Amino acid sequence: MEKHDNKLENALNSFKNGDYKAAVKGFEELNTEEPDNPGILNNLGLCYANLEENDKAIEYYLKALQLDSKLVQTYINLSDVYYKEKKIIEAINMLETAVTLMPENTVLKNCLARFYIEDVRYDLAITELSEILDMEPDNVDAAWDLGNVFFETGEYENAIAHYEIVLEKITDNSVMYFQTAAACEAADELDKALSYHLKAVSYNPNFYPSYKKLGILFSARGDKESAIENFEEYLKYDLPKDEVETIKAVLENLKK
Repeated sequence: MEKHDNKLENALNSFKNGDYKAAVKGFEELNTEEPDNPGILNNLGLCYANLEENDKAIEYYLKALQLDSKLVQTYINLSDVYYKEKKIIEAINMLETAVTLMPENTVLKNCLARFYIEDVRYDLAITELSEILDMEPDNVDAAWDLGNVFFETGEYENAIAHYEIVLEKITDNSVMYFQTAAACEAADELDKALSYHLKAVSYNPNFYPSYKKLGILFSARGDKESAIENFEEYLKYDLPKDEVETIKAVLENLKK
């Protein structure tokens, strides 16, 4: 038993250190000793996936699932390889099987929803994400993903509502503030858009995309001084030449 444990520890350490070939060798030895151990098969799949030998990774993941059909992480690992292989339908089919077997597992449901989004099956994604939020109202991943679906489908008020659920819990992410501001702008809620862009640069003063948006929004409100201030801040960053010329022209007009 001690010898087995040492082999397992060595294989796991090789994997953690990024020496996937050594990890394969170690897990293969363990697999010879325990051919019906789904955990070892899953680990072999992970090794081959990291070596970009995707066919072998798929083979081992499927073997693991044949032995234990409720290995949550193996379904996720397998769907990741299918995604890399651009086999979206295979990934969806696999995850649908997993969700059927484990309907209360919100991690699997969220993973499936993201593949539905990737495949532009928004109605199915909304169903899965809504079910997750019914089970776990504080699930920020599902709320954010659902907000993104509503944004893509033009349901901006619903998008804002779900983004704001997330922002009640995550207050240190400028990208999230920016996306929420974009939804507010699309919904013609310009004051809220302005507020979220200000939060974006307040958290991260180098989040330059919001400076441009602030310049545009302040200009629309007739606040030329604030517009000029933000456009000039935007110009401090490494921008494409044509963008620089465009913003300089805007500034010239504002200063007239």
